[in-house]
Amino acid sequence: MDYQFKEIEQKWQKFWAQNQTFKAETDSAKPKYYVLDMFPYPSGAGLHVGHPLGYIASDIFSRYKRLKGFNVLHPMGYDSFGLPAEQYAIQTGQHPAITTEANINTYRKQLDAIGFSFDWSREIRTSDPTYYKWTQWIFMQLFNSWYNLETDRAEDITTLIEKFNGSGSADVKAVCDEDVKNFMPSDWATMTPREKQQELLKYRLTYLKESTVNWCAALGTVLANDEIKDGFSERGGHPVEQKKMMQWSMRISAYAERLLQGLNTIDWPEPVKEMQRNWIGKSVGASVRFTIEKSAELESQISALKDDYIEVFTTRVDTIFGVSYLVLAPEHELVAQLTTAAQQNDINNYIAQTKKKSELDRMADTKTVSGAFTGSYVVNPVSGERIQLWIADYVLAGYGTGAVMGVPSGDQRDWLFATHFNLPIVQILDAQQDIEHQADATKEGKYINSGFINGMNYTEATATLNAWLEEKEVGKAKINYRMRDAIFGRQRYWGEPIPVYFDFGVPYLIKESELPLRLPEIDKYLPTETGEPPLGRAEGWSYNHDHAYELSTMPGWAGSSWYWYRYMDADNFSDFASEEAIEYWKDVDLYIGGSEHATGHLLYSRFWNKFLKDMGHVKEEEPFKKLINQGMIQGRSNFVYRVVDEEGRGTNTLVSYGLRKDYKTSALHVDVNIVDNEVLDIEKFKLFRPEFANAEFILENGKYICGVEVEKMSKSKFNVVNPDVLIESYGADTLRMYEMFLGPLEQSKPWNTNGIEGVFKFLRKFWRLFHNENWTFHVTDSVPTKAELKALHKIIKKVQDDVERFSFNTSVSSFMIAVNELTDLKCKNRQVLEDLVIVLSPYAPHICEELWVQLGHEEGSLSYTAYPTFNPAHLVEDEFSYPVSINGKTRLNLNLSLTLEVKEIEETVLANEDVQKYLEGKTPKKVIVVKGRIVNIVI
Repeated sequence: MDYQFKEIEQKWQKFWAQNQTFKAETDSAKPKYYVLDMFPYPSGAGLHVGHPLGYIASDIFSRYKRLKGFNVLHPMGYDSFGLPAEQYAIQTGQHPAITTEANINTYRKQLDAIGFSFDWSREIRTSDPTYYKWTQWIFMQLFNSWYNLETDRAEDITTLIEKFNGSGSADVKAVCDEDVKNFMPSDWATMTPREKQQELLKYRLTYLKESTVNWCAALGTVLANDEIKDGFSERGGHPVEQKKMMQWSMRISAYAERLLQGLNTIDWPEPVKEMQRNWIGKSVGASVRFTIEKSAELESQISALKDDYIEVFTTRVDTIFGVSYLVLAPEHELVAQLTTAAQQNDINNYIAQTKKKSELDRMADTKTVSGAFTGSYVVNPVSGERIQLWIADYVLAGYGTGAVMGVPSGDQRDWLFATHFNLPIVQILDAQQDIEHQADATKEGKYINSGFINGMNYTEATATLNAWLEEKEVGKAKINYRMRDAIFGRQRYWGEPIPVYFDFGVPYLIKESELPLRLPEIDKYLPTETGEPPLGRAEGWSYNHDHAYELSTMPGWAGSSWYWYRYMDADNFSDFASEEAIEYWKDVDLYIGGSEHATGHLLYSRFWNKFLKDMGHVKEEEPFKKLINQGMIQGRSNFVYRVVDEEGRGTNTLVSYGLRKDYKTSALHVDVNIVDNEVLDIEKFKLFRPEFANAEFILENGKYICGVEVEKMSKSKFNVVNPDVLIESYGADTLRMYEMFLGPLEQSKPWNTNGIEGVFKFLRKFWRLFHNENWTFHVTDSVPTKAELKALHKIIKKVQDDVERFSFNTSVSSFMIAVNELTDLKCKNRQVLEDLVIVLSPYAPHICEELWVQLGHEEGSLSYTAYPTFNPAHLVEDEFSYPVSINGKTRLNLNLSLTLEVKEIEETVLANEDVQKYLEGKTPKKVIVVKGRIVNIVI
């Protein structure tokens, strides 16, 4: 029969599922290779053709690696906690678990239909209690750990307690809160258990602290920076404001340097690594203390402060004599105490405006100059000058100390601020130029107007100032990181419960034996009437009936920060993964996913991995050896053109694309699934838009031609292409190859269904190689010709090289060339065609499995056979196809050995029957032979 793709694909998908063909065994004698996709959130919309792009690439590579003799782990699961299911639950009252299960079933059906070689025996779901038990367990390990700067690693909290018992806090070098106490062992011994827990919380790697967060009242939760755009939530477009809340945080800042240095050891796209470097934001500089001036009005408030100074971090301590003002973040804790009565209204109004902006917006806006004077002053520690204290939204409370010194002559932002508010601009280097019109950040020249560093160069001045600051105990050289500790909590229902209860406001862990702490049932998925998170609605949900549980749930990134380890040993109930499994699989060899996760999931995953290694639970410092970011498949929108009247009102007439310039029109999106090669199916359009059921369609050449534009693929633009439709029409193998054919994996490209027919015809032609004119299977055991072997070994080498460098699109083109060559050669040779099946099988597995069995092999053995060995000898040219010209006109080509000399070539050509026909019995006047080039006969 002709190529019956539906029957073939359904048959092999069923076979793979029943026989667990792709199940990976941990104790394999083969070398391991771990291929991982960023697992999806199962949305109700299901997959569109853009989603499988990375999965198809990883599947091709996984199948190829199996053929190369590797034991491949290629798992799949679902990141199944999240806001969309909960929003649906709020709207409908349906439990998020029900929505999630339905969505997963849709995803699974679609994934199976594309023919992926996933090891489904290891499927995980982050919302499954057997999974999130271990997410909670990792949280508990973090809670019971601290970061020891002396050993540069996390350690169990008991080692810190031992230090407190032995020598107090004096010799402790830790990453911790700023307000830790100084105490002797005797002081520690006299503290109550509650006081000890409060102090330990300042050192733990996960801790409670009042933090400034992005609060979205409409969604009822805290949002991460990357979930906000222009002051509104990306999901739903709701207003977001800055708000102080008691929040769980993770001390990722402890790992800043290791996260930075680790980037040098992994094969990741440079843009992703650069984004992480910028996010970590290492700065070498100095911390400087500016003394707060005590005014009569604020004397009592200032006297009550813990410190009488504001600490500033600067990367240009050499410019300190040029400081003309100091700026605090609007949300800085000192603003309230240091604002005078005269300035109170200005400060309050400015803070209110700032709350409406996200931190990302504040950092990105470099043009707007704004701020408010507190009415207070501070003293420059090196010059003794009295300078004004301001607030401005370009300073963030969480970055550095939340305070910045303004040096207008050397920083353009500071220059704009000083110019706008008429503050002094002091030249500090003789090489600075034109500072009346703009700042000059040069480090060249000698210092002027700079006290005891006058006449020095940059290097001398920096060293001198750092030594002076330390000697006077008003500052010191310091390394700072922009990265802040990660907020670890959401005021939502559909997430992992945090395994913590409270005793008089102090958090304690539940027992490990009590894990998992399961989500309780609640009546609504909204905050309580008193503003508590939804978990506050759970009746009787408390620890031992008298201690309140934490009511926030874990953020979306919790379950995805360790999931690759669970795949290694998904059915283990006593550990998150066994030592044997971790020892064998170690880490992910290839990770494919979107670059949008650069400073979220990828950074948090590296953090948790490093922590788990510190605690001896895993072996590798980095989780993902190689990362590839697949490009986005963009939508290809189609449009119809509605004629509008003189007043701009739409009429009931639609004009074809090529005629639209003759009319005044407005463009309307049309469902791309009812457009074929830009030709609109008018009857289907009338069903799609019933208001045009009686419309007039102005056609060109009897057809309605639609307009085209490349846009993001989305339901609102009616340009979503469902893979199910394409699989129904052309088959999964065609879809797989076509997605690869669209262009390089890493690049974004527009979807265009119009070209898929060509790939389908190629597969049909490939099928034809194995069959005679009656579609009966027919191959021979003849000896392959040189030309056949050459065509085969070209594709063996090409595909091997392409797959190793992830250039899948060029392989598809090469397959087409190879099949055309073998078709022209009328190749039916078993040896050649068998090897071709193996080479093509990672790309088009269904058709290849069917042909493999027809070639006489055992069902399912194709996936674990050996990739053909490339023999370069078959590509060595020992013949040349000589163009033979008669009186300057090429008549034919003759394949002749390159070993023949000129006289032998001439004799062979003249003896050829076809040449003799052209000569018509005439004797040539001249025969010109250019060896390896051409033969020209003159008669």
